[in-house]
Amino acid sequence: MNNEELEILKDGQYLRLLKKGRWEFVERKGITGIVVIIAITHDNKIILTEQFRPPVNRNVIELPAGLVGDIPGEEHESLETAAKRELLEETGYKAGKLTQIFQGPPSAGLSKEIVTFFLATDLVKDGHGGGDETEDIIVHSVKVAEFDTWINNKINEDLLVDPKIYAGLYFSLQYKT
Repeated sequence: MNNEELEILKDGQYLRLLKKGRWEFVERKGITGIVVIIAITHDNKIILTEQFRPPVNRNVIELPAGLVGDIPGEEHESLETAAKRELLEETGYKAGKLTQIFQGPPSAGLSKEIVTFFLATDLVKDGHGGGDETEDIIVHSVKVAEFDTWINNKINEDLLVDPKIYAGLYFSLQYKT
């Protein structure tokens, strides 16, 4: 399959549908990466976001995250720069310490995307958050010790939970400084 030719089936504004052999998959256009930020406060709270996601037609609880290289004029921004930007934009927090801890595909059967996880600590509140002009993000600050109860309440409220949160909690314990 590695030697088979890549065929473009559909070329949209933001996504491209590709085919290689019998396999169909998508790629995002105009980005160089994706960052996910595990933000932990000094009093051991994890910072989460909530926003409506049209593909699933529901609000989703997520870690702060975003695209890299998608801003005109900033196409060559580093992963770390994007992580800092997205954390501030979505949550209003700046990280005193930002550590890249892991990379991997979130949905290898569907997409070429690779996400890079960062652990953000020594946080300072420096803005309102809520996202850019196209987003309406709610910021949650949840004690890690109370996470299970909190997230189950959100699930009972019919919200969806991005599984990357669980990876984030695991990594926050492994890389705790």
